[in-house]
Amino acid sequence: METNQIKIVFTDIDGTLFSHRLHQVPPSAVEAIKKLQSKGIKVFLCSGRNYYLIRKSGILDFISPDGMVTMNGSNAIIGDTIIYRKPIPSSVVDKMILFAKRLRFGLTLIEENEGHINMIDERVIQAHEKYGTRFPQPRTFPDHYDRVVYQMIAFCDKFDEELFLPHLGTCKSARWDEFAVDIMPKDSDKSKGIHSVLKYYGLKAKNALVLGDGSNDIEMMKYAGTSIAMGNAKEETKAAATYVTDDIDNDGWAKGIAHFNLI
Repeated sequence: METNQIKIVFTDIDGTLFSHRLHQVPPSAVEAIKKLQSKGIKVFLCSGRNYYLIRKSGILDFISPDGMVTMNGSNAIIGDTIIYRKPIPSSVVDKMILFAKRLRFGLTLIEENEGHINMIDERVIQAHEKYGTRFPQPRTFPDHYDRVVYQMIAFCDKFDEELFLPHLGTCKSARWDEFAVDIMPKDSDKSKGIHSVLKYYGLKAKNALVLGDGSNDIEMMKYAGTSIAMGNAKEETKAAATYVTDDIDNDGWAKGIAHFNLI
């Protein structure tokens, strides 16, 4: 792989670019992104969060990305334009609302620019505290939800997940906490959002470098020409990567970029 083929970088946020121990983007990563952009290499955020939650995280106070792939690939945004959308069928959303009521777990429904939750309990509080995020004001969901939903978060254990997942035929799950699991369309993941961006710019998978740490980063690791797993990444994510760099809090992001002679 020739590093001069790399024209665009897609980076996960939580645990990859944004440190929850330091509550910031490491200065070395901020500097690395500026250097990449000064060389004409585009940098995109590629997250499970929607635009609203990305903005609320404060990460945009540190960097100015060229665009974003949000909600695990369900949206791709360049400037003020959403160039790709992949929502969850409303019938599946309604089923999930019913399961949340019956099994009594927190459920967040994520739309393009906002998210709503049905209830707050210890599992919801614990998961949000761990990642330094705020949960929305709780509201009662109607049996039929008439708004467009791109991703759902169920705040439950694996046992409850095994109860509802077989009934969501068009969806799959990606667990990111003991009591929190993302639900998204089966044929949607970060690689699909990345593909839409590459197509927009007339680029190929070989022109992309990706960085991540979680299980929801594996598809993009396999898709991109070059992939970097953080030192703090899950083992299965490391196994899918081209290269494993240092931990996020030990300048891992910048070291990974430097390894490929991009800065």
